[in-house]
Amino acid sequence: MPEPTKKDETENESAPPPPEKTTPQEGGNEKGKDVVIREMTSSSDEDDTSVSTPPADGMSKPAERKDSVWSLGEGAPEESEKRDDTQRSTLFIEKPQSGTVSVGGNITFIAKVEAKDLLRKPNVKWFKGKWMDLASKAGKHLQLKESFERHTKIHTFEMQIIKAKENYAGNYRCEVSYKDKFDSCSFDLEVTESSQAAPSIDIRSAFKRREIKQQEEEPEVDVWELLKNANPSEYEKIAFQYGITDLRGMLKRLKRMRREVKKSAAFAKGLDPAYQVDKGGKVRFMVELADPTVELKWYKNGQEIRPSAKYIFEHKGNQRILFINNCTMTDDARYYVTAGDEKCSTELFVRDPPILVTKGLEDTSTYVGERVELSCEVSEDDANVKWFRNGVELSNDPKSRYRIKVEGKKHTLIIEEAAKNDTATYSVMTTGGQSEAKLSVDLRPLKISLALEDQTVRLGQEIHLKCEISENVEGKWYKNGQLIEASDRVKLYHKGRIHRFIIPVSAVDDEGEYMFVPDAYNINIPCKVHIVDPPKLHLDGLGENNTVTVVAGNKLRLEIPISGEPPPKVFWSRGDKMVTDSGRIRAETYPDSSCLVIDAAERDDSGPFRITLKNEAGEDTALINIKVVDVPDPPQAPNVTEVGEDWCIMTWEPPANDGGSPLLGYFIERKKKQSSRWMRLNFELCKETTFEPKKMIEGVAYEVRVFAVNAIGMSKPSMPSKSFVPLAVTSPPTLLAVDTVTDTTVTMKWRPPDQIGAAGLDGYVVEYCFEGTDEWIVANPELTDKTKFTISGLPTGSKILVRVKAVNAAGESEPKYYPQPILVKEVIEPPKIRLPRHLKQTYTRRVGETVNLVIPFQGKPRAKVSWEKNGSPIDKNEINIRNTENDTIIFIRKAERGHSGEYDMKVEVENLVDKATIDIQIVDRPGPPEVVTIEDVWGENVNLSWKPPKDDGNAAITGYTIQKADKKSMEWFTVIEHYHRTSATINELVIGNEYYFRIFAENMCGLSEDATMTKESALIAKDGKVYKYPVYDDFDFSERPLFTQPLVNTFAVAGYNATLNCSVRGNPKPKITWMKNKVLIMNDPRYRMFSNQGVCTLEIRKPSPYDGGTYSCRAVNELGEAEVECKLEVRVIYHGVINPGEPLSLAGDNQLHSGLSFFRLLMDGVPPHIIDSYMREVQGDKTEGK
Repeated sequence: MPEPTKKDETENESAPPPPEKTTPQEGGNEKGKDVVIREMTSSSDEDDTSVSTPPADGMSKPAERKDSVWSLGEGAPEESEKRDDTQRSTLFIEKPQSGTVSVGGNITFIAKVEAKDLLRKPNVKWFKGKWMDLASKAGKHLQLKESFERHTKIHTFEMQIIKAKENYAGNYRCEVSYKDKFDSCSFDLEVTESSQAAPSIDIRSAFKRREIKQQEEEPEVDVWELLKNANPSEYEKIAFQYGITDLRGMLKRLKRMRREVKKSAAFAKGLDPAYQVDKGGKVRFMVELADPTVELKWYKNGQEIRPSAKYIFEHKGNQRILFINNCTMTDDARYYVTAGDEKCSTELFVRDPPILVTKGLEDTSTYVGERVELSCEVSEDDANVKWFRNGVELSNDPKSRYRIKVEGKKHTLIIEEAAKNDTATYSVMTTGGQSEAKLSVDLRPLKISLALEDQTVRLGQEIHLKCEISENVEGKWYKNGQLIEASDRVKLYHKGRIHRFIIPVSAVDDEGEYMFVPDAYNINIPCKVHIVDPPKLHLDGLGENNTVTVVAGNKLRLEIPISGEPPPKVFWSRGDKMVTDSGRIRAETYPDSSCLVIDAAERDDSGPFRITLKNEAGEDTALINIKVVDVPDPPQAPNVTEVGEDWCIMTWEPPANDGGSPLLGYFIERKKKQSSRWMRLNFELCKETTFEPKKMIEGVAYEVRVFAVNAIGMSKPSMPSKSFVPLAVTSPPTLLAVDTVTDTTVTMKWRPPDQIGAAGLDGYVVEYCFEGTDEWIVANPELTDKTKFTISGLPTGSKILVRVKAVNAAGESEPKYYPQPILVKEVIEPPKIRLPRHLKQTYTRRVGETVNLVIPFQGKPRAKVSWEKNGSPIDKNEINIRNTENDTIIFIRKAERGHSGEYDMKVEVENLVDKATIDIQIVDRPGPPEVVTIEDVWGENVNLSWKPPKDDGNAAITGYTIQKADKKSMEWFTVIEHYHRTSATINELVIGNEYYFRIFAENMCGLSEDATMTKESALIAKDGKVYKYPVYDDFDFSERPLFTQPLVNTFAVAGYNATLNCSVRGNPKPKITWMKNKVLIMNDPRYRMFSNQGVCTLEIRKPSPYDGGTYSCRAVNELGEAEVECKLEVRVIYHGVINPGEPLSLAGDNQLHSGLSFFRLLMDGVPPHIIDSYMREVQGDKTEGK
C-alpha cells in the first residue's frame, strides 16, 4: 500500500527510488511535454498546467492550467497566484527524455547546461512526481552524478536507476536554477515486465491468503467518493490506507471535479468526474455526443492520445468510448475530450496493490536490560510500514529509544536495553494488513555479589564505598536514612553491576550509616563510616621559622588554629615553665584554636614558646619564636666636614642599638643657631651616613641633627652638631681689558665680580707671566681694592699674560685671564675721523640757535687736530674749538648767517693724515617779496603778480601767504597760504568794495617779518561793465627728469637698517629704478624702494659688508632721463671697535671703555641714557685711579 503524504510535503522513504505508486499528478505527463513544476514552501500556492482547446489544425499545444491550493482539511479559492513567467529562461541545452526499462534493468537520464554565462555551478534537482526530492534517496538503486567539461564549458548531470522495479514507473522532473534564472523538464519512466517473467498470477489473492488476520472480501471502494464524503481530519488516514502519495494533488483535483458541473451543448452525456482502476487493470471512458458528426479528440494531461494497442477507440452511435489497457502509474493523470469548442474532463486514479503482512509479529518475554527485536515480513521490498505501541504510532526519530530497521521485506523494531515500562502490545500496519504481539519485560532475581564494608577513614582522606549486584540496575544511596544526591563533593558511579560512592576529601560530618538500595528491588546494602583525625597545628599564617614580631608596649594575641577528633588538649610552655590561663602572659583555648596572650610586650619577652596538642589519636607540637621590637636608639651628634656657599657635608655614626629591626634610613633636620624651629631636609629616607644639606643662607650660623628609622618607627633626635656658617669665594672679576701700554708698563682694568656673597670682597691680586713660561708673578704683594692696576718694570718688546683674582674671607676666586698676550710697546694708531651720519649732509640751524658739533676720531699717539672754514683758518673769537684725544668739538653760542660755509677738519699723527668736510647752513626768515602789482580786475576776481624777495634767508622760498583788506576797515584776512607761484587770482570778492592786498614770503624758518602791499587798490565794479577775457596759451608743464636733491656718500653699521634718499621732479612722472654697481635691483627682499611726492628712498635691511658699493638712482620719462649715484660703506663693530685690526685710543676725558666715545656709541644706536650712565661710571673709575 502506498505511503501517506505528510503535511510538510516531504516523503518519508528509507531507500531510493521510492517504491510507492505515484498519483495522477506525478505520473500524468506524456513524453515531450514542456511543463514547469516548481517546489514552493509548505504553505505556498502550487501552479499546475491547464489545457485549452486544441487548434483547428489538430495539433495540440501545452497551455497553463489553474489549480486550486489545498491544505489538509481546508479548501482553497478558484484563482491562485500565477507563476512569474519572466523568471523562466532556457538553461538546458539537452533535456532528459522519457524512457522504458524492463524490471531489473538499468536506465540513465542525462541533462546538460551550458556554463558560458554562469559564474558558478547551477543548482540541479531531480524529483519523482511533484514533491519527492531524489537527492536524499540516492543509494544502491539510484545514483546521481555530475561532471564539467572545461573546453566546452558544459555541465552534465546524470540520474541512473539500477535494477528497476515495477513501482519505479511514473513521471519524473529535472529542475535547474541559477540566481533569478529557472528551467524545468518533465519526463516519464515506464517499467515493463521482463519477457522471461512467469505467467501473471493473482498476487492480491495470494497475499490475502498469507495474511495473519484473514480479511473478508470487501466490495471495490471508490477513493474519489471516499474523499468527497470524508472529514478533512481523516484525509491522511485515507491516503495511507489507499496508497495516495500526492494527497494535496488529489484534493486539488477533487476540488476541480466539484466545480465542473455545467451543462454542455456538444455532449449529451459527459465523462464521470473521476475514475479509479487498479494497476494493470483496464478502464473505459465513454461520452455521448449531441451531434455525432462533430470531430472528437482525446487528451491526457494536454497531450493528444493516438490510437494504439494501449489506447483503443470505439464508436457506437452517438457514444464515443476510450479503453486504456494495462494501466500503469504513468496513466494516473487528467483526461479530457474536446468536441468543437467544448471539452469534458475527468480524473483517473491508478491504485497500487495493497502491501500485505506475510509474516506476523510474535509474543516475546525478556528481562530488563536485554536487547529486544520484534520482526515481521511484508509483501514488497522497502514498503511503507507503521509501528504502534498500545495504539500509539512510533517514530523513527534518532533521539527515540526505538529503532526501526528495514531489510528488503523484513521490518524489525529494536529496543537496545529493555526497561520494565516497555511491557506493552506492539503492532505493525501496512496498506493491506496488520499484525500485533505482546512484549513482557520482567526483573531478574537480584543477588549481592559484593556487600558494603564498614570503614574507618582519617579526616581529609577519601571515602570509597563499593558494592556489586547481579543485575545492571540503577539504585540510590542513603546516609542516616537521608537520600544522597550527586554533587561536586559527592561522586556516584554506576558501571554495569558495580555501584560506587566516593567522597574525595572526607569531613567530620561524613561519619554515619550508609546504605545502597537498588531500584525496583526491596533490598538494601548497609555499612558504617567512622572519621578519625589526629591533632594538628595549623601554622601557615606564621612567618619564617614560626617567628612572630610584636612592637614593645603593644598587646600580643597569637591565635593558632588547631584540629583533631576528638578535640585535643592544648599545653603552652616557655622553657621548663608552663604558661597558665592567667597573668600578663597567659594561654586561652577554644574548640578550634588556642591563643597566646602577652599584655604590654617587653623586650625580655622575646624567645621561643612551645605549644603541644594531645588526644587519643596522637599529638602534635611546635616552637613559636616571639620577637619584641622597638624604635632604634638616637645616633651620635653629626660632624660637619666641609662648608660651601649654601651647602655643607655632614657625617654621623649609626646608633648602637637598632631596636631589634634593621635600620631603614635616616631623617635629617637643620635650624638656624638663634632659632628653635627645626626643618626636615629629606622626605625620603637617607640610606647612607653622609648627607649634603643645601639651600642655606650664606653667612648665617646653622646646626643639624639626625633621626634613625626602622620598621617600628623613628628614634629620638641626636644631639645637634657644632654650629657652622656657609661661606663662598666670589666669582671671577669681569671685563678684564688693557687700559694703556707703554714701553715698560701695562695698565689693566676690570669690573668687580658678578657674585660677591656674604663674605664680602677684600681686594684683588694681579698676576702675570711671560709668554712661553708657566711661572705666574704677583704684581701687587698687597691686595688692591681698585679695579685698575699698572704693572711696571717690564722689558720693552716682551709679551706677557695677565690674570686677576678676587679675594675674600673664603679664599681666592677663580682667575680671570686676558685672552691674548700683551706686547709691551707703545702702538701707533693711524688717524681716522668718525664723522656722524647727520653731519655727512648739510647741517642746518636757524639764526640765534646754538651749534655744538662733536666729531670723534682716533689716532695714537698725540693726534693733532686743525680746522679751516672755506679754506681759511677759523676765527677763534667767533667759533670755539675744543680738542681731546678722542674727539673735537666746534661750538657757536649764537649762530649767525655769516657762520654758514664748509668747515674742513684734519687729524694728523706723525706723517699720517685724515680729513673730513662739514657743510653748515645758518638760515633765517626771508625778506618780503618785491613789487606786488594788480594785473587785472574783472567781475569778482583780481589777478595779482609779484617778484620773489631779494633776501631768501639763506634758504629756499617754500611759498607765499596772500592777505586782503577792505579799504574802509583795513582789516587784513588771509586768502591763500603756502602758495608757490608768483602770480595768483583772488576770487569771490564782494562787488562794490575796494581792496588792498599784501604778500608774505615763506621759507623753512617761517613767514617774512614784513609784507609787500599793493600801491593801488582794486575796485570790484558793479554789473554793467562787460569784461573781456584775455586769451592765454596753454602752459606746457612737460619737463624731463631732474634730481633736485642728489644721493650723498655715506656709511652704514652692519646689522642696522640703512636708507639712501634723493628727490626728483619731472612731467610726466618719471619711472624710478635703483641699481647697485650698475646692476638693476629687482625682487630682492633685502631692499625696499619708496617714492612719495618726488622723494625716492632705498632701504637696505640689516646690511653686511657685502652690501657696500656704488648705488645709483635712475629716473626716466618720455622726455629723457637723469641719474645720480653715491657710495655706501658698511662697517662692522667687533666688541666696540668699528673695524678689526685698528688700534684703540686710550686718552681723553670723554674716552670710554675700549676706546669708544659717547658719540661713537650714539652713532652705533646705543640709547643715550645708557651711554650717560656708563660715562659717569668710567669717570668715577678714572677719579679713583688718580
